[in-house]
Amino acid sequence: MQQTGNIIKEQRKKRKLSQSQLSHALEKHNYPIKQSAISSWEQDVNMPSAGQFLAVCEILGITDIYSTFIGTNPENKISQLNEEGQEKVLEYIDLLVQSGRYQKPTAEVIPFARTIRLFDIPASAGPGEFLDGYDYEEITVGAEVPETADFGIRISGDSMEPRFINGQIVWVEQTKQLNNGDIGIFFLDGNAYCKKLQESADSTSLISLNTKYAPIVISETSSFYTFGRVVG
Repeated sequence: MQQTGNIIKEQRKKRKLSQSQLSHALEKHNYPIKQSAISSWEQDVNMPSAGQFLAVCEILGITDIYSTFIGTNPENKISQLNEEGQEKVLEYIDLLVQSGRYQKPTAEVIPFARTIRLFDIPASAGPGEFLDGYDYEEITVGAEVPETADFGIRISGDSMEPRFINGQIVWVEQTKQLNNGDIGIFFLDGNAYCKKLQESADSTSLISLNTKYAPIVISETSSFYTFGRVVG
């Protein structure tokens, strides 16, 4: 049985990866491993942890860990065949797959229905009045509504065309934390808006997608509140 480090080295070179490239790939798998550590693995000075080892196998495309690092897998009959025999087995598997008669049945995902609040954007409403009042209806929805949505809003007007049209329902995740460029539902000085948030070093504005509408700049004296992020 070969040393583990030597096998890792052979498999890495087989994939035409340098130690530095393997290090960067491991970092993307949330394992920040330096090139020097990989070198110590390959020299069998140190060994990767179980998680690091599995990540290395995934990166290097090692699907049969037993056969690669230990030897012939007694549970894998294919590994006991020579190269020609293994090719014939794979050819036969391809024929079975193409026939369509031996496919595994796929599980049918049945979405669960749920009820969700649907609001109409009012001409004027305060934060508490908008979400805590009774001006909404409860509707039953399914998979067509994003799972992250907490409520829906039927918007009015053409300021968010062409993406959202008058009377369309948008689905909203209730949160106060929006990123620059997110489309959200906002309360500003007595009115509720569906707009895109635009933040710069010196100002915050609500932007319409319809270019005939000017940005609404939020001043320091404005009464401003974020209801949530539009997710669908």
